[in-house]
Amino acid sequence: MLDHQVNKKFFFWTVLLLIGAFIYTNWDWIEIDLFGRPSVEDLDFIKAEGQSEIRPRIISRDEQITSEVFAKVHPAVVNIAATTLTMNFWNQVVPQRGQGSGFIIDDDGYILTNNHVVESAQEITVNLVNNKKVEAILIGRDASNDLAVIKIPARYVTVIAKLGDSDTIRVGQKAIAIGNPFGLSHTMTTGIVSALNRQIQSEEGGVLYDLIQTDAAINPGNSGGPLLNSNGEVIGINTAIFSRSGGSQGIGFAIPVNQAKRVAAQLITSGRYSPPWLGVSGLGLTKDLSEVLKLDIKKGVLTVDVVRGGPAQKAGLRGGNTDLIYGNMRFSVGGDIIVSVNGKAIGDMKELTQEVSRHNAGDALDFKVWRKNRFLHLEIILEEMPGGVNE
Repeated sequence: MLDHQVNKKFFFWTVLLLIGAFIYTNWDWIEIDLFGRPSVEDLDFIKAEGQSEIRPRIISRDEQITSEVFAKVHPAVVNIAATTLTMNFWNQVVPQRGQGSGFIIDDDGYILTNNHVVESAQEITVNLVNNKKVEAILIGRDASNDLAVIKIPARYVTVIAKLGDSDTIRVGQKAIAIGNPFGLSHTMTTGIVSALNRQIQSEEGGVLYDLIQTDAAINPGNSGGPLLNSNGEVIGINTAIFSRSGGSQGIGFAIPVNQAKRVAAQLITSGRYSPPWLGVSGLGLTKDLSEVLKLDIKKGVLTVDVVRGGPAQKAGLRGGNTDLIYGNMRFSVGGDIIVSVNGKAIGDMKELTQEVSRHNAGDALDFKVWRKNRFLHLEIILEEMPGGVNE
């Protein structure tokens, strides 16, 4: 009899526990079945939304800067679709569309972008911030600097991007990129200026100098878009990434805007870009070479040859007059040694080429040279490179 009573109690409590467990685990549904669904006004997150209007919103200074820059500049950024004609497997001509970015730089409708965005394009379509599609014409392009200018009718221009001064930027300052990565219109990413004076090989096989390196995320489709500072001024034109996967890995490159200004001005006014020409070949001095030549200076560019009739020859710069075999090289010595250009020290041909490229044909540069144990100053007026139309 006692065992029977114990079994009944055990059964009772077991059933009660199972019922309790069922109710506990299914209470949300039971509550809805018994009392119905709540009204919108009873939802806590809706109540909180109403209350947030009376609470002060905390926005960091960094957030404020990026938001203001985006609001200020993004209407000037455009999505560029370039249509080229290619041959398919059956040798049929088919259109192929590529995408990139650009930004409006002038009230007349001029847009700056990369050369590789519009190269070989038979048709260029610009998608504006209001999603209006406008046909654009190619004004000019320069493969050596990977820059191009296209144009839309001025009536479509509402905002232009302000161009800054890339000579004043410093490593560590804020960098903001706006573009159309993978066709996603007006995407903004942020980072810093990671390094300056980088060089990479362009898609055409040439070398792009003086590039800005940034860790702001840049992906396919960002090409031609602006790299901006905290004031919303363009400091560079996003042009390439270093990536093993094809996506951003925190190493992007932008063409300095000061360089782009010079190229764009020529493309707009003449339809072509003519690189400045000095007409000199030379060799950077080393300590050993300086000792062999018994020179009193250790740094500079030894002028090996001066092109007859070129800008340097016209200004009186002298090339070598005596052959010398040094290591496995044979070259002429006895010419002037270029020490500085416009006060900037020059140590090799790369530095000389870069400094000259920062100027235009017609600019007069002050060359400090070493000749026969004394310094001289020569004014050399740069000229257009012969046959120097870049396309």
